[in-house]
Amino acid sequence: MRVTTRTKQHPHDDAPDTAASFARLATLPDGPERKALRDELVEVWLPMAERIAVRFKGRGESLEDLYQVAALGLVKAVDHYDPVRGHAFEAYAVPTVTGEIKRHFRDHLWTLHVPRRVQDLRNRVRAALKELSQTTSGRAPTVAELAECAQLTEDEVRAGMEALECFSALSLEAEMPGTDGYALGDALGGPDPRFDVVVDRVAVSPCLRALPEREQTILYLRFFQGMTQSRIAEELGISQMHVSRLLSACFDRIREELLAEVR
Repeated sequence: MRVTTRTKQHPHDDAPDTAASFARLATLPDGPERKALRDELVEVWLPMAERIAVRFKGRGESLEDLYQVAALGLVKAVDHYDPVRGHAFEAYAVPTVTGEIKRHFRDHLWTLHVPRRVQDLRNRVRAALKELSQTTSGRAPTVAELAECAQLTEDEVRAGMEALECFSALSLEAEMPGTDGYALGDALGGPDPRFDVVVDRVAVSPCLRALPEREQTILYLRFFQGMTQSRIAEELGISQMHVSRLLSACFDRIREELLAEVR
């Protein structure tokens, strides 16, 4: 049994009348006959799926790839459509194909993960931009105008406008605007070992303040003034060996106090 095209007016001019074919498909067991009818239904509804795909062109994906995603959504619609529920196949297929395309964008093209709510804001802002661009010639619509047109708050409009930039990311080698060959990657920082020093200094500070004044002086001259043990000994009028023993004792005391705090 072959499907026939309908002659009365329809949202899709070439939408086929496939009610009888889907009813028959539901009764057929798995096998060549069922597969042939299934493939035929996919083929006759393919123009509708491709028209849905065209609505998403210009959003970072080639039209050929969109056609393939739409065809996949159509196959899913044919496989899961239940004519017993009473609604027409088109009413089931259109949201199924559209959802498959949107899922493709969400899973494969968005550089950043954007919540569904923000994606909806993006779509409403983009529609408002398209509508207002016809009336605000020579300038971009303001946030307030977009908010009024899309019936959103200005904060929601800003969130939607930021989401418009989330389809793709700039290469780290891309030149930053207004610079002379300065790449985006040049602006990125790196691990700063001095942060560890800051943590260590904060941790050891109470231990240092608890040391006797002479030991504090020796540590200051050694590590802040860069003096050798011999020069410190001359400065304080003691032997270099005594300076060495005092430094070792300071290190042991500070280490034990820090370990005690950890324990």
